[in-house]
Amino acid sequence: MNQIPKMNLLFAFLMLLTLWNCSEDEGSTPDPDPEPEPEVVDFQFGADLSYVNQILDQGGIFQVEGQETNPYKIFADKGNQIVRLRLWHTPTWTQEVYGEDGTQMYNDLADVERAIVASKAAGMQVLLDFHYSDTWADPEKQYVPEAWADITDIAVLEDSVYNYTHKTLTYLNDKGLMPEYVQLGNETNCGMMYSDAKAAFPNCNVCNDSWTNFRAVINKGILAVNDVEANSTVDTQVILHVADPKNVDWWFDNLGLSGYDIIGFSYYPLWHTTIGLSQLEETVAGFKAKYRKDVMILETAYPWTTEGDDSYNNLFGGEEALSGYPYTPTGQSDLLQSITQSMINAGGMGVIYWEPAWISSDMKDLWGTGSAWENNAFFDYDGNANAGFDYMTATYEGQE
Repeated sequence: MNQIPKMNLLFAFLMLLTLWNCSEDEGSTPDPDPEPEPEVVDFQFGADLSYVNQILDQGGIFQVEGQETNPYKIFADKGNQIVRLRLWHTPTWTQEVYGEDGTQMYNDLADVERAIVASKAAGMQVLLDFHYSDTWADPEKQYVPEAWADITDIAVLEDSVYNYTHKTLTYLNDKGLMPEYVQLGNETNCGMMYSDAKAAFPNCNVCNDSWTNFRAVINKGILAVNDVEANSTVDTQVILHVADPKNVDWWFDNLGLSGYDIIGFSYYPLWHTTIGLSQLEETVAGFKAKYRKDVMILETAYPWTTEGDDSYNNLFGGEEALSGYPYTPTGQSDLLQSITQSMINAGGMGVIYWEPAWISSDMKDLWGTGSAWENNAFFDYDGNANAGFDYMTATYEGQE
């Protein structure tokens, strides 16, 4: 009988040991995969502070615990990161409402420059909102700037939009004030520059199916931003804006452009009721999946009281409060926290509150003196910062 070499015996032993280990493992449950880390969102808090300069000039006082404080500093200290500023083309009426006491226009380039300087000095970024109008632009109206009223050729209008946008941004960039975000048009649900337009003016009303003209104008705005950005140290993102999230799919599907960076929409829960708060997360997640763009709420607001501080009729206050969110400073902040958490869960980029500093003062507009919004502001009627600010520093799941 031949003797088995020692190396062969060792090999056989190792094979038996391996088979024995395998038989022990048979039927055992493998260790589960570790839970994936939750996605962390770099979320941005913002405020539209377009009225602040005018309020300061007209006697408005902002305070923190009774101490008068620069409002830009207040917002920065409270966690605000982006200041949104509207830009009107030639808003002569903002000076004329003061009669002989009127010394300057507001929300023109000079006023915006002043606000950008103050915002950046406080450490905040800037979102510049081109209305392409001399006055308010929103879903109900989009007036043609007087300077462009006699245009009859779409190519001339395209050039006017490009040159105006490019000149404005170049001026700011040369001063080290290039905005981090540029919004082309404001609540452009039906397009731009169609209200009271002359018959020969190029039709940019998309609710009349004039998408071709509107698309061309928006493209020129995007090109102007990109051309200035190419010579800037600031990475500027382009935002397009409609009111009410229910309009986003229809609008962006028909627009058919991809050169922008951010989908923006207004969401006032007391007005925009088709998509309720419980549906916001799913809706925004759908926008991100469909368009592969960042999504931001550019305007929102909620009252902290139904009482007014002046004779100017308030825009909010007659509606029934949303369930669980009473008209108190805490109720206001709680609602904003719910909106914010929904946006974070959906991968949204940020929430901007509209005019939280519009307190009562001697400020005038076409409809009254004071404020139509003081009950939505983040200040009580002594000008002290209230709990409305708290949502900016609250703790959120998934926030960086």
